[in-house]
Amino acid sequence: MRTIRSVPEASFTRRRALAALAWLGAGLAALLLTPLPLHDRLLGWSAAFWLVGAPLALLAALEPRLPLALLRAAMPRRRRVVFGR
Repeated sequence: MRTIRSVPEASFTRRRALAALAWLGAGLAALLLTPLPLHDRLLGWSAAFWLVGAPLALLAALEPRLPLALLRAAMPRRRRVVFGR
């Protein structure tokens, strides 16, 4: 018996990763553009965690290779110099 899936698992995971990236972007914007403190005496690190830490943890769980791919894309590429040709 075959099971028919309406949405492939890979695209579902990709959509969750894109949602986590949007959450991370909105959280970083909220921390940078508003007077919201990173640490509060009453709440502790709660705001910073829910706006930045939680989406980063979710991205690391959904797409474990994404941080390395982003670092690799951000690093300048070195040209290989071959002498004697």
